Amino acid sequence: MTASLIRIAGRVQGVGYRDWLVHEARRNGIAGWVRNRRDGTVEALLAGERDAVQAVLTACRRGPPAAQVTSIEESFAEAPAEPGFIRKPSL
Repeated sequence: MTASLIRIAGRVQGVGYRDWLVHEARRNGIAGWVRNRRDGTVEALLAGERDAVQAVLTACRRGPPAAQVTSIEESFAEAPAEPGFIRKPSL
């Protein structure tokens, strides 16, 4: 089990990125959350089996069709206490 906190920059708000990431995370058995940040980035906590987390991170680099990802910052994190993957309110 591994967990990563990521911040995705680029054209990632207003293009369905959060809903897309909820779908990708659930499809890969990832726990955590996703939310928009005031600075225009999308932040997410991804926790699960190492290969599954890596698969979602790879997918995040391209995002949904209307997104244009310019960078992703990743740091290690604690796994969430709750199971499942949710969309949190914007911060």
